[in-house]
Amino acid sequence: MLRPERMSKVSVTGAKRVMDDAIETIHGLNLVHVVDYDDRWEGFRPGDPAPEAEGISEKLVTVRSIESILDIDEEDAGPSRIVTDEEIDAEIEEVRARVNELDDRRVELREERRDIDDRLSSVRPFATLGIDLDLLSGYDSLETRVVEGREAEIRDALSAADGINSFETFAEDGVVAVFAHPESGHEDVLDDALVGVEVTPLSVPEAEASPEEYVADLEHRRQQIDSKLATIDGEIEELKLDVAGFLLAVEEQLSIDVEKAEVPLSFATTDRSFIAEGWVPTKRYDELETALDAEVGEHVECEELERVDYDDVAHGHGHGSHDDEPGDAGDAERQPATAATDGDGQAAEVRSDGGEPSDARQSPSKARSDGGHASATSMHGDEPPVVQENPKTARPFQLLVEAINRPRYFELDPTIVLFLTFPVMFGLMIGDVGYGILYMAMGYGLYRAVDSPALKSLGGIALWCGIFTTVFGVLYGEFLGFHVVSTVLWEGIVGLEHAPIEKGLDSAFALFWLVVALLIGLVHLTVGYVFGFVNELETDGLVPAAASNLSWAFLAVGLWVWIFSTSYASYKPEFLFTVFDGEPMALGFGGFSPAVGTVGLVVAAAGLAGAVYGEYLHEGGVGIIIGVLESLTNGLAHVISYTRITAVLLAKAGMAFVVNLLVVGAYEDESGHFHFMTGSHAEVPEGGELMFGGIVTTDAGLAVAAATVLAGALVFVVGHLVVLGLGITSAGLQGVRLEYVEFFGKFYDGGGENYEPFGTDRTHTTE
Repeated sequence: MLRPERMSKVSVTGAKRVMDDAIETIHGLNLVHVVDYDDRWEGFRPGDPAPEAEGISEKLVTVRSIESILDIDEEDAGPSRIVTDEEIDAEIEEVRARVNELDDRRVELREERRDIDDRLSSVRPFATLGIDLDLLSGYDSLETRVVEGREAEIRDALSAADGINSFETFAEDGVVAVFAHPESGHEDVLDDALVGVEVTPLSVPEAEASPEEYVADLEHRRQQIDSKLATIDGEIEELKLDVAGFLLAVEEQLSIDVEKAEVPLSFATTDRSFIAEGWVPTKRYDELETALDAEVGEHVECEELERVDYDDVAHGHGHGSHDDEPGDAGDAERQPATAATDGDGQAAEVRSDGGEPSDARQSPSKARSDGGHASATSMHGDEPPVVQENPKTARPFQLLVEAINRPRYFELDPTIVLFLTFPVMFGLMIGDVGYGILYMAMGYGLYRAVDSPALKSLGGIALWCGIFTTVFGVLYGEFLGFHVVSTVLWEGIVGLEHAPIEKGLDSAFALFWLVVALLIGLVHLTVGYVFGFVNELETDGLVPAAASNLSWAFLAVGLWVWIFSTSYASYKPEFLFTVFDGEPMALGFGGFSPAVGTVGLVVAAAGLAGAVYGEYLHEGGVGIIIGVLESLTNGLAHVISYTRITAVLLAKAGMAFVVNLLVVGAYEDESGHFHFMTGSHAEVPEGGELMFGGIVTTDAGLAVAAATVLAGALVFVVGHLVVLGLGITSAGLQGVRLEYVEFFGKFYDGGGENYEPFGTDRTHTTE
């Protein structure tokens, strides 16, 4: 739960002629996270991809291109099927030819339609003008222009221009046709005259018909093209329905074939042998060994090189212990792989040169047999990939961890802590049955409606946040800001005067939640320091790990024990000693004694000394200054940062209160108690005083016209939707900030490699 799944590094060694069989077996298991050979062994080289790899890749590109043209996605898949090489070769070419033919026709028609749209766009101003197109050009003694602009400005410019005997303009809706008769010897007089005028020139289409007829012809042609496009789209859709399942199955099969064909690039090979290394979950190693023995037999040797302990990786060499009996795969007397056999079944040592046994093969094997570290004997990738092991209920919160980075193999996985703290903090800040139900509905809907693992996880997080929002809503006694649950449950059924806890808008609970937030922060940060201590214990040793982590925890706890003690109580806020001693909670705690406070100061001083020493170990002499300066930050400010929980709690409660106040109004009874004007409190009683008249109530508190009720309902719905949305952005983001900045910052680095086994989970094909 706090540790990833334990991993073992394995080696598969065999004769080159059975490599394909070994690859087929390993791929079918979908179990081995293959590591790449880094060319570190003399006499070995990375393997070559299968000869058919390039051809398979080209087919895969063709299939994906066809899928793109047909707009095929996973929802179009049919039942799983078997696809053979003969079927792929025969049908893919036929489908490709048909798809290309339809797509080419569609492209041509779309281009023609775009051309028509462009021509229509250019001719519509002339239709507005109402002059035949052949009258707007082709004159010997007249210059003509059609522009968009202001006719008055154009006429003024023409009147003032030189070289024009006479001119005439025709305008309609901002489109102006200009005809000018230039003086003898003058050319392009219109261009010169219109230089300073704000106009947009329009090109006259080449046609003899009237603009209206020209537009009608183009629109008719566009209708014909649209009809043809609809026909082609129908044919494409029909073809898509026919071949979608087949294409998805072919894509999956070709992807598998490419993966198998290219995996030798990760192997160490000679002319006659190969070595493949990778990681498997330790508990499944026997499954790999059994499958290889059953499918390939004595032609390969499967060897468990190491079982990696979490502290071993932390030391940086990735070499773990073997807890089994002597003589197993983990025994120190491990010998060079000689299980590969030749054609007559006789054992044959792996050879690096295709002839006599080579020292190149013996070199890594001898290193294994003498108990040396994996870094000297195996391929790179000495830190195992990470498979997080968390309860199913907590797995959605892995999304929040992976948003920073996946934990490394030796790091504690904080997912379970996020599961136990983030929804609780969120629920504490929002705390309303109505909002909680809506959050649960949104989370469940998102979880059920999408296939994306990330969005499913987000839905799961929302669902848990909604559950705790509802739980705290019951304890607060609130439903959409009204104390309905308190009235029905806590006052009516249980018999209390009010709900067990309140949000504190009009009571001492505001100070109570301030103190609770400080305590939450102190516990949360202490857990982070403990995690950091565990992470560094094996790498740095007990004293450095304690100095770098536990010292800060001692400093914070000791300092706050003194703050909550009655030592120098007159200089401390009084509510620190009253919120748990009668107002508002009678828990019998009025502060630690001065003696306990003194012990707290001693613990804090010891923590400070240890923290300074820890900084000195990491930073040298300057670390002393850093440790002293950071002491107040880590011991005081980081804890105070958690009071943002109280701030969001009061802000959201205040927003819901204001929405309800605007809608229904409120009054104060003769005893000074506050009441929303709903239910039995819909009217101001004798002796009471109206505090605020709501939209749906009059000064007397009676319902008014239907239009007012509708307006109030609109304000109520929109207002609470805004509060609901801001609850996500404020409570959610503040909770995430506390997890990432305050909690993760004490111990978490991340950067683990994802476990990606060689293999495929088939969805569209079957073997």
